[in-house]
Amino acid sequence: MTQSFVETAVVIGQQGLEGVLRKPSQPQGLVIFAHGSGSSRLSPRNSFVAEELSKRGFATLLFDLLTEEEGRDRRNVFDIPLLGDRVVEAIEWASRNVALRELPIGLFGASTGAGAALVASAATPALVSAVVSRGGRPDLAEEALPLVKAPTLLIVGGLDDEVIELNRAALGMLRCEARLDIVPGATHLFEEAGALETVVSLAIKWFGSHLSAG
Repeated sequence: MTQSFVETAVVIGQQGLEGVLRKPSQPQGLVIFAHGSGSSRLSPRNSFVAEELSKRGFATLLFDLLTEEEGRDRRNVFDIPLLGDRVVEAIEWASRNVALRELPIGLFGASTGAGAALVASAATPALVSAVVSRGGRPDLAEEALPLVKAPTLLIVGGLDDEVIELNRAALGMLRCEARLDIVPGATHLFEEAGALETVVSLAIKWFGSHLSAG
């Protein structure tokens, strides 16, 4: 059943990171997004996924992992420990927010953001209930992978050969419930017709199975 949702601008953490919170009237969980390198809270692909999740009853949070000044230094864009810390800040912000703190939290990471999401999940095992990676680089969180407790779904395009192999290797390092789903005919950005919709469907099923507000 499709739900309506309210969209609100929010500010996260000491750096004042800008974010967009979408909240249905009765959310069953909160999904926090970690975008990939060179992207932001305005990422069209993540925004599409977030809107579809919110229509299906999940609150979603997209936020900038870096300030505008930090983003000018390309080293920060690939600093996975730093980005992971920012995702942790968002998790802790949500856990203190009166309107969100009772909701189980899921993380959705894209590209390098998947590495940051997995690092954050390993750092906050009591607060994260599920992780989904889209075209992700979980290998960038290599040291954290065995520490991840949250059930983790890795989604990769069938034509994204190098990333498939990186995800297969990462899958072998995870000690939690984990699965790798390959979307036939999709490239790294899932730009093909129906590819991103398949990602949405897989994410809804995964979060629906592992996030429950009560």
